[in-house]
Amino acid sequence: MAFALDHVQIAIPPGSENVARAFYGTLLGLRELDRPASLAGRSGCWYDLGLHQLHLGADADFHPARKAHVALTTDDLGALRGRLVDAGCPIGEDVPIPGRTRFFTEDPFGNRLELIQLG
Repeated sequence: MAFALDHVQIAIPPGSENVARAFYGTLLGLRELDRPASLAGRSGCWYDLGLHQLHLGADADFHPARKAHVALTTDDLGALRGRLVDAGCPIGEDVPIPGRTRFFTEDPFGNRLELIQLG
């Protein structure tokens, strides 16, 4: 039996899809996906990450993920950091990892995100 990652889901507060789209779509530059017709009418957003997807799902009992997090890779971490700083997003450093330049930020709901450039 083999496994592979299909998607990761992050919880967001109910009714916050427009705020999520502004952050994940506009600021980070992720491409939003159409959800299957069978899920029409449900709240949330889905984003394309190449071979994987990032799903944002509304949770009536929302609590931000402060330790658990998604790590996204990019080919221009410096430009992304600049956009996040200009937007007033928090930037946090952590222990260096060989072969990776990285930092942490939070989405507008307090969910922790790690952003990485490999190499």
